[in-house]
Formats: sequence, C-alpha cells, structure tokens
Amino acid sequence: MPIASRPVSAERVAVPILAAISVSHMLNDLIQSLLPAIYPILKSNFHLDFGQIGLLTLTFQLTASLLQPLVGSFTDRRPQPFSLVAGMGFTLIGLLTLSRADSYPILLVAAALVGMGSSVFHPESSRVARLASGGRHGLAQSVFQVGGNAGTALGPLLAAFIVVPFGQPSIAWFSVVALLAMLILFAIGRWYQAKLADLRARPRAAETGSLVSKRRIVISLAILILLVFSKDFYVASLTNYFTFYLISKFQVSVQEAQIYLFVFLGSLAVGTILGGAVGDKIGRRYVIWGSILGVLPFTLAMPYANLFWTAVLSVTIGLVLASAFSSILVYATELVPGRVGTIAGLFFGLSFGMAGLGAALLGQLADMTSIETVYKVCSFLPAIGLLAYFLPKIEKKRF
Repeated sequence: MPIASRPVSAERVAVPILAAISVSHMLNDLIQSLLPAIYPILKSNFHLDFGQIGLLTLTFQLTASLLQPLVGSFTDRRPQPFSLVAGMGFTLIGLLTLSRADSYPILLVAAALVGMGSSVFHPESSRVARLASGGRHGLAQSVFQVGGNAGTALGPLLAAFIVVPFGQPSIAWFSVVALLAMLILFAIGRWYQAKLADLRARPRAAETGSLVSKRRIVISLAILILLVFSKDFYVASLTNYFTFYLISKFQVSVQEAQIYLFVFLGSLAVGTILGGAVGDKIGRRYVIWGSILGVLPFTLAMPYANLFWTAVLSVTIGLVLASAFSSILVYATELVPGRVGTIAGLFFGLSFGMAGLGAALLGQLADMTSIETVYKVCSFLPAIGLLAYFLPKIEKKRF
C-alpha cells in the first residue's frame, strides 16, 4: 500500500516541516522565476525575437513537465527523502550556467537544467506537505504553494534591483539561495526519512479506494486537465509577456514593468493561501468552479484598460485565479487515493508543460500580430471554467 494513502487526520500539523517545505518552495521558485524576469535583458543581449523567448520557456517547462509524472510514479513506490537535495543541485548548476551563457544554445541548456531540478522537487515536496498536514490537506497544499508563489513574485523584484543594474553575471549571486535551499531540504529529508520509518512500523490500515467509477475518474481528470490548461495558458501570458505588454502599450521602463509583474505575482501568492483554506471549509469543487470561471469578466476587461486599471485588474485576476491550483491538486488526490506523487507529478508537470507551450505559442502570436493581441485572445480562456460543473461531488460523499 502506498504510504501517502494512510489516514493522518488524527495527527497534528507538523508546523515546522510545513513551514520549511514552503520556504524551500519559495527559494526554488525564486530561482526559476529569474529566467522570465530577465527576458528583456536576454532579448537585448542575444538579439532574440519573441519566438526564441517562447522556445526558451518551452525548454525549461518541458524538462520539468515530462519528468515530473515519472518521478512522482517512482517515488510513490519508493520514496526518496534526499532526492530534494539532488534536485536543487540541478537547479544550482543551471543557475550558474545561465549566469555564464554566451550563446542561445547555452541559454537553452541552462533552462533545461533548471527544469530538471523542478521535476525532482515538486512531486516529493508535495508528499512531504501532505505528510505534515495532519489531515488539513487543502491548507497544507496552499501553504506549500504560497511559498512557490512568493518565490515567483520575488524573482522579478530581485532581478529589477540586482540583475538589471549589474548584468547577466550577477545571476551567479543567487547560488547562495540554492545552497541555503539545499541545507533546508537536507533537514527536511531527515524528518521525512524518520516519518517513513514510523509509518512502516505501524499496522497497515485498509486501503480506501475511490468513491467514483473508473470511467468517472477519467472524465474528471480530463476536465481538471482542461482547467489547468485554461489557467496556465493565461498565467503564461502574464508571467512571460506582461512586462513587454506594459512597455509597449504604456511606455513604462523595464524596472517599472518588473515591479508591476511583482505585484501581480504577489497577488497569486495571496490567492493561493486563501483558496486552500476556503476549499477545506466549503469544498474544493466550488473553489475550482469559482476561481476559473469567476475571473472571466476581469480578463475580458483588461486589454481595454488604462495603466492604473490594468494594474488593478491584474491583481484581481491573480487573487481569484490562484485559488484554483491547490484545490485542483487536492481534489485530484482525493479522486485517486494513494497516488500523491503520481498526481502531484502529473499536475505540476502538466502545469509547467502548459505554461511552456503557452509561452511558445503566445510568443509566435505576438511576433505575427502584436503583444496587445495576445491579451485579447487569452481573455476568453477562463470560459473553460464552465466544465467544472461536471466534476463529481466527492466531498459531499465523504462527510
């Protein structure tokens, strides 16, 4: 029986571990967010077009997305407590390579290495968050996710005040962040190893299967995948091209544009923690439904707003849309019990893959039309949220 499927609701939340894995996620995603944050610098230094920028993101996202389900499936059978440290090692090497890159192919190699680190980090760290949750799975996943969102938000801000003034070589200074993360992850690995030993020593509980049919599970997972597509394609338009949009439409400086991006990414962090807590109380299906479809009026309005309202709308979009992912992930793990690593790997991998594919396609669209057209096209994506109506009400059946 997979370890993660045993009931933990009677246990207390392991707050120090949950905090540590969230901080680790922050440091991991801070490093990863440096790549899109410095796109304006790389575009200028290497004379890149939007299509090449999209390919750079696609390379990073594909190495992350394709490997994550494989890593998750493997660790469901054989958990690896210290693999988190090894994954951060790949990220560290990719970071140093990015700081020294002198050609576009080397940039692609650096992006691939950072993606490999991510593919190892997310499935196992999601399992750690669940083991530390004390049964409050939505809250734990949100605390874990908010660390990643905070790191993603900090990346552009640090890039604005460190990389922009001091240039590409200053990226190497962030190796200190990766080393700090490796120390924290080593301590988490020791707790994780002891936790696994404790769980193995306990009497085996009967495995609880899914409460819906296999056919309904497949349909529900397909709906969740389409919802992730909707969310991540739209978020990709903002994380990768929002700075270019602001510079093109409102003639702001690179630093000002990165600060606006930081504010948007910060709203994602706040929305994530709210979404998990609300999902534990009212049900994750309702949060999924409201967060995807509920953002549609704001996305439709943003391409026609002035700078002030663009900033306000981007924050509103971030708050509402960010509540979706942790609810989707916990809902999927409850739909398929005992496969935390596989589900986490699938959905984190899918999220990265969709974001990478979105970046590449939207970059091509921007080259063929304009960056403003990208936001008009993407504004309709949240309408896919209507599909959430067809998700089974598994949480009602549990209580």
